[in-house]
Amino acid sequence: MNKYIDLIKQTFDFPTKEFEVSNNQLHFNGVNLLEIIEEYGTPLKLTYLPKISENIQNAKKYFGNAMKNHDYKGSYTYCYCTKSSHFSFVVDQALKNGVHIETSSTFDIPLVRSLYEKGKITKDTLIVCNGFKRDLYKQYISELLNDGFVNCIPVLDNITEIDYYLEHVKVPFKVGIRIAADEEPTFGFYTSRLGVRYNDIIKLYEEKIKNNPNVSLKMLHFFINSGIRDTAYYWSELTRFIQKYVELKKVAHELDTMDIGGGWPIKTNVFFDYDYQYMADQIIKNIKWMCAKNNTVEPNILTEFGSYTVGESGAVLYSILDEKLQNDKELWYMIDGSFITQLPDSWGLNQKYIMLAVNNWDKEYHNISLGGLTCDSMDYYNSESHQFNIYLPKMEKNNQQYIGFFHTGAYQESLGGYGGIQHCLIPAPKHVIIDRDEEGNINHHLFAPEQASNDMMKILGY
Repeated sequence: MNKYIDLIKQTFDFPTKEFEVSNNQLHFNGVNLLEIIEEYGTPLKLTYLPKISENIQNAKKYFGNAMKNHDYKGSYTYCYCTKSSHFSFVVDQALKNGVHIETSSTFDIPLVRSLYEKGKITKDTLIVCNGFKRDLYKQYISELLNDGFVNCIPVLDNITEIDYYLEHVKVPFKVGIRIAADEEPTFGFYTSRLGVRYNDIIKLYEEKIKNNPNVSLKMLHFFINSGIRDTAYYWSELTRFIQKYVELKKVAHELDTMDIGGGWPIKTNVFFDYDYQYMADQIIKNIKWMCAKNNTVEPNILTEFGSYTVGESGAVLYSILDEKLQNDKELWYMIDGSFITQLPDSWGLNQKYIMLAVNNWDKEYHNISLGGLTCDSMDYYNSESHQFNIYLPKMEKNNQQYIGFFHTGAYQESLGGYGGIQHCLIPAPKHVIIDRDEEGNINHHLFAPEQASNDMMKILGY
């Protein structure tokens, strides 16, 4: 008999650091998922908080090692990109690890205010303000600066943005400039819609910053949509960015920080082989070499990791409601949730996640497709990142099958409209927070119950 556990062990180097099986039940970071399901039911989203701290500390170690190996003189600063998950339990966990904050839009600033009022951050915390900014966003940033948040740094996204700050900020302040990098050749546009053109950066500095005693240029910001990957495209764009930093540093002596953005990938399949330490080494090596070549002081390095911080802490668990055989060969397992509403990246971006059975690992398996509850024909999941098919244990009468999607912690709640109205009025699932105490014992609690019909009716005006 071909068992599901045999398939997984033949396909992957299994068990892994995060996944193991005991008594035919899947454990995620040491957490018995069937026990969680038995207590809370499905559909269920969970966040395993220790993973957030683990990834932050790993990134600090990787860059610290790289700087030590290459005798790099600058410092490293880890910022958390709040847009990947704004939930308080995520931000609180990240801040326990000494991270700083990167914001993306207007209402990130009231979030910053709340963190300050609760003593989670101080006025010395670095607040990097990114994005194309409407007036209210610029107003909130100006108010932070005027209130003494000395390390709040608006990153200029266009050549006129600074005019607002020069008019409304009454204290000396620092700014950054985002570069509009060229997109990957396969992208729909040649140049990013965000940031200032390479040819306009020095002009912007000399005309609006250089001779103004109230403002200084602190950082140059760089971001590639496809992320930090070992490709000719990435290294080419990074080299171009470093060259612009070197060129700008010659006229902007106060410039001392290079923000290399976010984009460190997370594991989307069990045999993920990204070498984080190698990439950190190569980034630091390239920056140091080009600065030395141009007699430029090595800059401080700042990153804005979002998905990397929180993505691998998340999972979504489902029950299989029923199986349906369509056109004699397509076998469907129907889940008690929706991919469109609860894992929108799997629908909108064809994002693949790690998908594994939670129980019945000793049963025979077969090829199936997974169907969601909405009436939309696109509400399905039928392939994985490493192959065109998905396999799960065969259904047996009176033996409930559960499945899990893993590393789903970034973006899915906000993209899915958490707490609002979703397609076919599919409710937001319950959300459970899992942590460990000082002795390493697992504890968990319900953060939010499944969305109720009364909440939806109120939103809809009934």
